Amino acid sequence: MKVGLFLDMRNPGPWRREATALYEGWLERLGWAERIGIGAVWLTEHHLFDDGYLPQPLTLAAAIAARTERLRIGTAIVQAPLRPAIDLAEQGALVDIISGGRLELGLGAGYRVPEWEAFGADGSRRYEVLEERAAAIRRLWEDGGATPAPVQERVPIWIGGEGPRGARIAGRLGEGLLALKPELLPTYREALAAAGHDPETAAMGGCANLILADDPEAAWARIRPHLEFQWETYFDYAVEGIPDAEPATADPDRLRLREGPPLLPRFDVVTPARAVERLRPWLAQMPARHVYFWGSIAGMDDDLVDRHVELLATELVPALTAP
Repeated sequence: MKVGLFLDMRNPGPWRREATALYEGWLERLGWAERIGIGAVWLTEHHLFDDGYLPQPLTLAAAIAARTERLRIGTAIVQAPLRPAIDLAEQGALVDIISGGRLELGLGAGYRVPEWEAFGADGSRRYEVLEERAAAIRRLWEDGGATPAPVQERVPIWIGGEGPRGARIAGRLGEGLLALKPELLPTYREALAAAGHDPETAAMGGCANLILADDPEAAWARIRPHLEFQWETYFDYAVEGIPDAEPATADPDRLRLREGPPLLPRFDVVTPARAVERLRPWLAQMPARHVYFWGSIAGMDDDLVDRHVELLATELVPALTAP
């Protein structure tokens, strides 16, 4: 299992930085993170966010590929319905080539009406299109329909889906499932078997919504406004374009979960030792191949980010990956 970072590159107004400095800072930080033990980076995608949310993850993936040597570089996720399969296959292949074979292509359905409208996509068929795109990308790579070809003989493809539908799609296609929910594993394995795939090939990955700190309560006081901003925008944008829909309320204190699996949107700030206590029994229930953690919560201070990354690499990675 690889422990990684999850980046959205948000740059919100209250804490805004010059864009070139923000991106260069993260490229430098990822080189350092790789050297001290972080195993992967995962990039997400949204469009039309006021805070500059990362819109083109495969572009950033290529830049990361050129600045690192060992990090697995994943997308969690690229919105498959927004682009033709050939576009995703070609972009993914180039990232795999530049990285020397380190791409993990995560695909998802998306959920925002304005994004579908901006790209001329049919959101009503997003899950069907997700499955079609994933199958077509795999076929283009295997049949040579996209050139140049990836370096890896079989580039990992992951299906992002937090419910049974996503698990069934991943199973039918014989691909990985980006969801760390033990309750989805039986559905996923059943779908693998029904499609003629070995159920033992099941592979899962996803986000653990924790930030590590030496003094969690002091760090929480500083992170709390960033968490509130993050989830207010998620809740607001999720209902944008949907008539009569009301966004949920982002109450950071109610989002903070001090026990059990740290599944989005529930969040906590913990010491490495406490993180291990919560993560081990949760991850042991699944064939977890990747677990990743937010690199930053909506522009939080660099000293908190750097210490979080350092604790992940030096204390959590050894604890979670030891035989």
